[in-house]
Amino acid sequence: MRAVWLREFGGPEVLVAGDAPDPEAGPGQVLVDVAYANITFVETQVRRGGGPFPVRPPTVLGNGVGGVVSAVGDGVSPDLTGRRVVGGLGGSGGYAERAVVAADALVEVPPGLPLDSAVALLADGRTATFLVRAAGPASGDRVLVEAAAGGVGTLLVQLAHAAGAVVVAVAGGARKTALARDLGADVSVDYREPGWEERVREAVGGVDVVFDGVGGSVARSAFDLLDRGGRMLTYGLASGTWADIPDELAATRGVTLVRPRMRPEEARSLTASALAEAAAGRLRPVIGQRFPLEGAADAHAAIEARATVGKTLLEVSVPPPAAR
Repeated sequence: MRAVWLREFGGPEVLVAGDAPDPEAGPGQVLVDVAYANITFVETQVRRGGGPFPVRPPTVLGNGVGGVVSAVGDGVSPDLTGRRVVGGLGGSGGYAERAVVAADALVEVPPGLPLDSAVALLADGRTATFLVRAAGPASGDRVLVEAAAGGVGTLLVQLAHAAGAVVVAVAGGARKTALARDLGADVSVDYREPGWEERVREAVGGVDVVFDGVGGSVARSAFDLLDRGGRMLTYGLASGTWADIPDELAATRGVTLVRPRMRPEEARSLTASALAEAAAGRLRPVIGQRFPLEGAADAHAAIEARATVGKTLLEVSVPPPAAR
């Protein structure tokens, strides 16, 4: 089969397509013919030798795929064969034509939901759903979403809006702020423009909730906008550094800092919930760009250049419309 290899750490150019052995489903596993592979910002960090989990080259990156089950291992019901599914891989193996997935990590794609939308929601949908449940925004709460045009951010904007919150979207550039408005943001500001914080204050005063997926100076500015009793949920560091906010300062301000941790046993149900919401038309993943399998390096370069919106997918072997 064809796969994209990481043979050494470095820039996007180290991702090179080549042949790889065909995987086989072992006990408790299924073999998936991959239609789409999910790409995350974290994978660009891993490719450079960083990120939250270590890998050892040579390896095939990719933590999430969607496709059709083509074979099952011992202990797995043969009824799964032919089903449309999405699933996580534990950190590697997704940038390939076939992937082995643990059967208990699979989520079946609801009827009527396109497979590409399901893959776009695999990681980001469960993350956004988890964060909104943890924050519990009430009607009228002022909710600030950082990186509001990204994969998670576009979903947070929609979910917070559906909860009745006043949504403040923070993103970089006119294209991204316009997208956030289209998704339901009441206020949309460009963090690259000096004084963006004052524009937020003029529009809504302070804020009650911050979803921080950026870290660094953007997160610190967002923290300063929180009113007493507010809460800041940190889940990412797209800037490369976590927000430098001392606990003592937060306590003095009457602000709660939260780094929610999703339990492994929650992931599957949260993904299923996001897929169900999308199938019902209440949640729309934004797939901003697609690349062929051999274009994984280009996909990584686009993400690192901040040239993407929404979700980035690898199109590996796109199924015909009737099979989606």
